[in-house]
Amino acid sequence: MTTGKRIHFSGFVKYDIFYDTRQTVNAREALVTLYPANTFFDVNRNDINARSSTNMLGIHSRLRSTIKGPSFLSARSSALVEVDFYGNENKYFSDLNGVRLFNAYMKLNWPNTELLIGQDWHPMSIQGYFPGVVAFSAGAPFHPMSRNPQVRIKQSFGNTSLLGAVLYQRDFTGTGPDGPGSHYLRNSGIPNLHVQAIYGNDSITVSGGIGADYKKNIPRLFYTNAQGDIVKSNQSLSSVSLSGFLSIKSKILSLKAQAVFAQNAYDLLMIGGYAESHDMNNHNPETRYRNLNTASGWIDVQSNRQAVNFGVFCGYTENLGARHNTGGAFYARGADISHVYRVAPRFVYTSGAVGISFEGEYTAASYGQQNGNGKGRVTNSLKVANFRTILSVRYSF
Repeated sequence: MTTGKRIHFSGFVKYDIFYDTRQTVNAREALVTLYPANTFFDVNRNDINARSSTNMLGIHSRLRSTIKGPSFLSARSSALVEVDFYGNENKYFSDLNGVRLFNAYMKLNWPNTELLIGQDWHPMSIQGYFPGVVAFSAGAPFHPMSRNPQVRIKQSFGNTSLLGAVLYQRDFTGTGPDGPGSHYLRNSGIPNLHVQAIYGNDSITVSGGIGADYKKNIPRLFYTNAQGDIVKSNQSLSSVSLSGFLSIKSKILSLKAQAVFAQNAYDLLMIGGYAESHDMNNHNPETRYRNLNTASGWIDVQSNRQAVNFGVFCGYTENLGARHNTGGAFYARGADISHVYRVAPRFVYTSGAVGISFEGEYTAASYGQQNGNGKGRVTNSLKVANFRTILSVRYSF
């Protein structure tokens, strides 16, 4: 070990057993599930997606190394590398149980300033303010979920701090005409920008904050005009999202909550995205793009006992549509969903390094006519629901 550096290894081994009452919209063998799948009828009007499913996985296990190094420019230096075994899912499942970079960053800390460089949680996925759910989805699609390469600086002023970040996309990307990818943001030449004001921190009785987020996407580099000529595109899409979060702690209970207004929220693992708009009054033949707006909120309450704890998560998200007419393709998650809600009670038992958790997760999604009002909203919706039960065993070290 190099002199002046201390390396500490930690992590956990986690095994999840889960059961769904119907098919779901999910990732990685349904370890991450967002909401129930829409009805899909056969010739006899039987709903094919009304089929239960069960699975057992240990890929959420994680290994973390934290490094405390010597001072640099009068700052304390540190670093973190964190991996799990989620792999990279594809149709051939060729990377099952593959090691995946989770987070990796370096930090410099001065008395009132912190500089972070590397991959970490998006500032809208606020560390210390995560819901305490058992499921690996961590409250998505109600809670924004994304990890991003970034440069982030935080300046403290007593109990208040200001945060600014520039970010790009890697594991959680936007989508567009070419399918999901980070190139829509990269081709804009402008990183995802975020500012945040925070009062207190998650360890005190009452804390919270507000944040604003901006990103610019270039959906296409070129288009083909009516004459069949290839023409360089000049159209872009700018999106603004807002977030407020709160934590209240007492000896008996802990409460966390967040409210979000998001534009083009696909990269945050929320419903939403954007749509094409063909404006007949516009003499420019090139397609324009309109943000689909999403409103979301969640609250999480858990007891603060030493060994046995109970908690409940409640979330709601709604497709608010666009401000202008939409008349072309949709590049979005859940564009045919009006709203989704979830209620998820849980039981957690912890003894030393071992934890056993049980969670019931009722999620309902209202599917209907996509773009029913001509501005991205869903009309004539009908509810479908899934009930997931999760048993999780975890050994922390």
